[in-house]
Amino acid sequence: MPLINITLAGASLAPSTIQHLQQETTRLMQSILRKEAALTVVSFTQLPAGAFSANGQAVAAAASLQAMITAGTNSAAEKADFIFAAKSLLTVAIGQTAAPIYVALHELPAESWGYDGQTQAARKAGKLIGEAA
Repeated sequence: MPLINITLAGASLAPSTIQHLQQETTRLMQSILRKEAALTVVSFTQLPAGAFSANGQAVAAAASLQAMITAGTNSAAEKADFIFAAKSLLTVAIGQTAAPIYVALHELPAESWGYDGQTQAARKAGKLIGEAA
């Protein structure tokens, strides 16, 4: 299901803050995009201040979130709601920033990605076969 990377630049965050961001991102995936929490993986990358720039100028704090989800599993409204909520979550974590906070949902075809060696398409086909039996 979702594979997410949160990248923050600026002051180092406490492990508890990182864990909170991971938990809240998982909660948003579950509550807004209807993804299974147990299959939601969130990685976190911490970069030093100045590692992001806006308009060619280094900024003291910045954030982005990129998530891979299966294409066609969410409506435009659900995706918009998630992007707004995730941006709000990141803003709380880093405060105001001179750089835009980007949230990207990468929609991948079900046959082009998966986990534990099986594509999402194969999993869906397996579930349908199992449900028919």
